[in-house]
Amino acid sequence: MSNPKPVDPRPRRSRLALQSALRSLLSDRELAEITVSDITKQAGTSRSTFYDHYTDVHKLAADACTEQFDELLAATPVSAHQPAREDPAPENPLLDLFTHVEANARLYGALLGPDGSARVINHLHHRITIAFFVNVPDPAGSVRTHAGDPAEIPLDPASAFYAGALIGVVLEWLRCGRPQSPATMAAATWPLVLDARQRDDAGAP
Repeated sequence: MSNPKPVDPRPRRSRLALQSALRSLLSDRELAEITVSDITKQAGTSRSTFYDHYTDVHKLAADACTEQFDELLAATPVSAHQPAREDPAPENPLLDLFTHVEANARLYGALLGPDGSARVINHLHHRITIAFFVNVPDPAGSVRTHAGDPAEIPLDPASAFYAGALIGVVLEWLRCGRPQSPATMAAATWPLVLDARQRDDAGAP
């Protein structure tokens, strides 16, 4: 049996360089103001390299957003333990999410706003739905991350509902210009999710 052909790492390196260049440019200008030439100059690549991977700046932004979000989610700790009443309250898992969105506000504002990307919104909703689905109470207790989450799950209306509600909060926060801090938003949002989950777990109508 022949050995499998090794994967060429250069295309991924090129994509990551273009994504990194875009995020750097977004630190001082809006997405609509950034051109392909700006990105290739920042990344030290050619226009042909850009078009080998992306059709336009918006497609690059969508790819950068989804990849960065997946990295954040993969590193997010998950407590599968249902804490006892006397246990200290677990760390709010939404703080990292709101902090991440604020740090990349120009990117998310462009991609989740009125002229944004349906692909990005669908991707974020799907990944958050999976995260809610796999984060179930475990009497034995464990702490892990979302790195091993499955790519697909069975239809779960509750998890899809939580994900949609959370994205809605993020969208409104961005639309209003982020008037409250990530910590305040996380503290206000997480109890709503917990309350809804507790009602579902208890079978409340």
